[in-house]
Amino acid sequence: MAFNFKKFFKFNFNFFTSDLGVDLGTANVLIYVEGKGVVVREPSVVAVDKNTGKILQVGADARNMMGRTPGNVVAMRPLKDGVISDHEMTVEMLKTLFRKAVKSSIFNPKPRVVICVPSGVTEVEERSVINAAIEAGARRVYLIEEPLAAALGANLPIEEANGHMVVDVGGGTTDVAVLSLNGVANSSSVETAGDAFDEAIARHVRRKHGVVIGQVTAEEIKIRIGCVWPRPEDISMKVKGRDAKTGLPKEILLYSSEIFEVLRRPARQITDEVLHVLEETSPELVGDIALNGITLTGGGSQIWGMGQLIHERTGIPCTMADDPDSCVVYGCGKSISWINDKLSEGPINLARKRIMRE
Repeated sequence: MAFNFKKFFKFNFNFFTSDLGVDLGTANVLIYVEGKGVVVREPSVVAVDKNTGKILQVGADARNMMGRTPGNVVAMRPLKDGVISDHEMTVEMLKTLFRKAVKSSIFNPKPRVVICVPSGVTEVEERSVINAAIEAGARRVYLIEEPLAAALGANLPIEEANGHMVVDVGGGTTDVAVLSLNGVANSSSVETAGDAFDEAIARHVRRKHGVVIGQVTAEEIKIRIGCVWPRPEDISMKVKGRDAKTGLPKEILLYSSEIFEVLRRPARQITDEVLHVLEETSPELVGDIALNGITLTGGGSQIWGMGQLIHERTGIPCTMADDPDSCVVYGCGKSISWINDKLSEGPINLARKRIMRE
């Protein structure tokens, strides 16, 4: 039998390369390396010198600089609402994180990368993600919808002809999807998620208490005493900020019942989106979801009472996935095995597919 040099070369080339699964989130970037698991978990923050354009820090070190930098340094998030808002900074951030995940050499060539995108992404935004990953050092780029990746990471049996619903509450967007037969039957995305909660808390503290707080402090309030369903016990937290009138330091005491009133409206927008997706889904799949329940993933889903709120609005029980923060990146990692069969290189044209479904 003749020796198949092409097949032999392809096998050995893929043996040396490391394929990556990337959760390119508004708040955090997680990278999964095939055979190693999650090796990078960093905030999506870049610190840059405005005078020289030089990247100073990426990830956790840059996040710690937010609100604490001198005039010539700015710590920024290059992604907003789940999509790229600053292409150049996103490329530099990915370059640094790719180097941290794998070391490229002649024996370890550029990796193939699977990246998740929100279900509401446009074709232009898809291409922006692909171009950024290629410029950052990827050999080939494949895209997967966030809720599909979240379902894979949560180990839901979506390969069956049985409907499952996933609500992925991230930093910039909340993705709601019904899945069956390893595909998305119906999905929607809303720009109300963890960042919207933080912004609502910061606005309330300034309006009611006359204290200006930063994004990091607002997030800490959300994590420690935030809730979208009444807590059995009203807990409190001391918060330090800047007095809006005098500019002097000021400390106030916030209660979880007060934050509950602040977060009710953005949380209701998420539940309204869940109801909308259910209304657009076939009766057979809705019946399956009533039996299987709704699975919550993403960091924002861990806010107190999210499951109870969705259960109260829909009548369907909700379950929190194991390690909800990492479900999407684990799903991206699992989908690496789909590269040769189910995933096609380049844009997946979600916007075009939605128009065709309508």
